[in-house]
Formats: sequence, structure tokens, C-alpha cells
Amino acid sequence: MVAIEGQNPGLAAAAEAAGRSIPKEARGLLHELAAEWADVADCRALEVVPLKGAMTNEVYQVRWLTGPGGEGEAEGEYRKVLMRVYGEGVELFFDREDEVRTFECMSRHGHGPRLLGRFPTGRVEEFIHARTLSAVDLRDPEISAIIASKLRDFHNLDMPGPKCVLMWDRLRNWLKTAKRVCPSDEAKEFRLDSLEKEITALESEFSGEEQCIGFCHNDLQYGNIMIDEETRALTIIDYEYASFNPVAYDIANHFCEMAADYHSEEPHVLDYTKYPDVDERKRFVQTYLSCSEGEEPDEQKVQDLLNSIEKYTLASHLVWGLWGIISEHVNDIDFDYMEYARQRFAQYWLKKPTIIACHADE
Repeated sequence: MVAIEGQNPGLAAAAEAAGRSIPKEARGLLHELAAEWADVADCRALEVVPLKGAMTNEVYQVRWLTGPGGEGEAEGEYRKVLMRVYGEGVELFFDREDEVRTFECMSRHGHGPRLLGRFPTGRVEEFIHARTLSAVDLRDPEISAIIASKLRDFHNLDMPGPKCVLMWDRLRNWLKTAKRVCPSDEAKEFRLDSLEKEITALESEFSGEEQCIGFCHNDLQYGNIMIDEETRALTIIDYEYASFNPVAYDIANHFCEMAADYHSEEPHVLDYTKYPDVDERKRFVQTYLSCSEGEEPDEQKVQDLLNSIEKYTLASHLVWGLWGIISEHVNDIDFDYMEYARQRFAQYWLKKPTIIACHADE
């Protein structure tokens, strides 16, 4: 969920404020890391650059100027790491220890940045020298095809733990939390009392299908994907919501994220005219399936997956609608979570009749 901003007076002020607000334990860890690098003259002379676009945590680039002749990293001018300060209330969404175990497992298998150290309210990670994707990149046919291939590899990861679907339990747990934190007027506005019935209906609707279960990212928005411009290699980052789920849900969630631009002047505003059209969705699924079969996928398999994906968009809207409601009450990051939730629920109620009717006879 990160993208480095250009240098400007506002950013400089934000960087100075961020530097002052680094937790004491984090500062000590950063000093220890930098002290091990021979090309860093002063391990305490660190610069902190806030990275825009994070909605669960606060994320910063921390860097040290390297001395003359130092090897440094990438540009040869700075040593860089990424510092993640956990957002308030995240324990309501996922178990942080489970997330860290996933992160460490992914790192060991070369699928993400290395974990450099932890402090009570966050961690320090390897800084990946690659470009974070933008909202526009998701619509680029070449990049979309690379994402499809990478996502298939991700889904096939043999991760530890039970390989059972998590999404329905997550939805019910988040619904209970939303009811607990919401005042009565909000609960009425979002029809929270009717959502248990909606979740049960969706689970029943999908349970009869032959589904492919894989290790899913569950939050594959553009800010969680990085690309090496030279090699075109992709790295998927941020595994906070990752779990085993139907792969159709993960792809559906990715398609829904194409409506968002979290780096715009109104980052909470969603534009569903940007949801991929039939041809875009079909190209993505064909690439995704051909990665495993090594040849052109069967047309019926393509269509079956496309149908499942469309149905799982409904689950995606409920998941992130509830996330928005809860976040509004527990997170102080500058983002209009409540309006975001309204849009996700509005899309759910708008699309549900058509999607269910279209696939009723399948």
C-alpha cells in the first residue's frame, strides 16, 4: 500500500514530524541495523520519509546517507529500510502473530521482503528496490498478465496451517465487531441486523460449487504489488489478510480494487466504471489458467471461473464494507472509512439481484 512521494516542502515537514514520532524501541532497532553497515558513517543520522497510501498501518522509508565509496543499496547514495508502525485496532481484523509468521514464511521462500527486526508496535523490513504499481497499471494488459501469472504461483504456495476456507468465519466475526462498535443509527443505516442472513445466503449459494482453494492474498490492490522495471518481476507484499480461500474470491477482490485510486485527492472514492469489462476479465482468467496447464485452457473452465469470480465480488463488498465501518471507529489514519464502507455496501445491494439471477441456473 505504498508509493514514495516526490520531495516537496509539505513532505519535508511530514518527514521531520515522522522522525520525531518514531517509537523509542524502533529508533534503537534502526540504529543497531545501521551500525552493522560499513558504508553508513553515522547510524543515528537517519531520515524518515512517510509513504502515502497505507490504510491499515503507517509506513515509512527510513534511510541513511552512505559515505564516499560506499556500496550502499541500488542508487549508491542511501541505505534504505521500510518501517511499518501497526495501526490502531488491527487486532480486530487479524492475529498479528499469525501475520508475522506468514511474512517470515514468505520471506524464507523468496516471495517478499526480508524481516529485519521487530519492535512492540511494528517492524522493519527489507526495502524492495522496485516500483509500487499505480491504479492505472492494473489496466495495462502486459502488467495484468504478469499479475495473473504471479497470483497463480501465490495460490499454489504450500503454507503451514489448516487449508480451510476462512472468509465466512471472518465475515461473521467482523459483523459481530461492527455491531459492537457502531451506534444504533449507523447499524440501521448499514442494515447490520440483516447481514447475518446475507452471509448465510452467500455461503449456501457458493457451497455447492466445485471450488479451487488456495493460499489467497485477500487484499490484492495495486499498492500491494511491486514491479522491477528492468526484469518485469513482480513482488506481492503485505500479507495481513492472507489466508486459504476460494481462488475465485481473491481474483474477484482484485477486480473490485480496480475501482480505487488511493493516491487521488479523494482516496476513499470508488469509480466502478473502472471495473474490468468482459474481455479484460477473460484475458486475466485465461492467463491465470494457462500458467498451470501450460497450454490454452479449456473454454468451459474459463467460463466457470469467470462466473464464480462475479459471484464472489459480492463477498468482497461485504468484507471491505465491514472493514470500513470498524476502521472508522478504531483507526486514526486520515481516510474516510465510513464513506468507503457506504460505497461498498451500495455496490453489494445494487449488484446482488443481477448477479444472483444471472447465475441461478448454473
